[in-house]
Order: sequence, then C-alpha cells, then structure tokens
Amino acid sequence: MTTSLPSITEIIPIVLQLPSAIAMSDDQFYEFCQLNHDLNIERNAIGELIIMPPTGSETDESNFNLIGQLWVWTKQDGTGVGFGSSGGFTLPNGAVRSPDAAWIKRIRWEAIPLELRKKFAPISPEFVIELRSESDNLRTLQDKMQEYIDNGTQLGWLIDRKQRQVFIYRPNIPVEILNNPQTLSGEPLLPGFFLDLSQVW
Repeated sequence: MTTSLPSITEIIPIVLQLPSAIAMSDDQFYEFCQLNHDLNIERNAIGELIIMPPTGSETDESNFNLIGQLWVWTKQDGTGVGFGSSGGFTLPNGAVRSPDAAWIKRIRWEAIPLELRKKFAPISPEFVIELRSESDNLRTLQDKMQEYIDNGTQLGWLIDRKQRQVFIYRPNIPVEILNNPQTLSGEPLLPGFFLDLSQVW
C-alpha cells in the first residue's frame, strides 16, 4: 500500500503593520533584520514588514544553480556585480526587497558610498530573478516583479518551477510568458548570458 504525500499549499507571506509611532528608520530596519537573521524579511513601500518562510531544499538547490550560472557570466563579463538571495536593496519607492538573484552595473554600484553598500544599498538592480517555489503565491511574486520594473529595473525573470513557465518583465513592454523554455537569454542587457533551465526545473 502506498501513501501519498499531502500536496504543498501556497503560503501568503505574513505582513506586519507598524503604528506610525514605532515606524523604523532605514538603519533601524537593517538592525532589526540582523537581530532576526533567521527570517527572510522585506519591507514594502508603505513600511509594512513582510516575513516569508524559508524555501524548501529542492528550490534552494535550483536557486544555487541559477546563481552559479550568473556568477560565472558576471566574472567573465566584468562590467557589473552579482548578488544572491540574502542581500537587500532599498528601491526608490522606499521598499526593501531581496530578489533571488540580481545584477548591477559596476559603475552604478561603485558610485554608492561604501557605508551605504554595507546595509540595504539604495539602488534598484538592472536585472533581477525571482524563483517561485511550490509554496509561493504567484500573484505576490508578480506584483513584486512589477515593483522592480516600476523602480528602474530593466529586465526581470520570474521563473515558475511549479508550472514550468517564465514571466519576462521589461519597462513599457507587456509581460512575456514562455512555456517550458530550455534557456533564457539576457541579451541585450547581459550580452552573452544564457541561463540553462535544465539545472533549474
């Protein structure tokens, strides 16, 4: 007799609303995140705290593989710097977001004072990737991707492992949806970067 495992249900992140009297400054929010480093915490544009559960091991393996591919290209190209899923960025609208992977042109990154780079740097990456795990709510991730684009990101990939789809976000262009692609091209923003999705699906 075989026993089927329960299906994984989608999880909506916990949103904490703070009274204005205890609203945190950027420095206080950074310190709060360091004190609670086991949690994945973001902050939206109106100051609400968003607490997300850690991803499953399988999703994290996929994320490791895609970050590895971006790392190799970034080192070979040399014009920018790459980031994994643990770093946060303060977007122009005030939100603090942590994409699963990101890339920023070196000239823009190095223009930020070193002291600010040590915290949640005030910059929107040119390129971001979000990887949907089985428990992630798709609408939540789509809203997050659009927020990146609205704040200056030039290219965003939302990779939905659950449905084997990729949503491609660019400024002033309707979202492009690819069904079960084998590779993704970063051209022209990331010349020569191709993501092999066989290591991600």
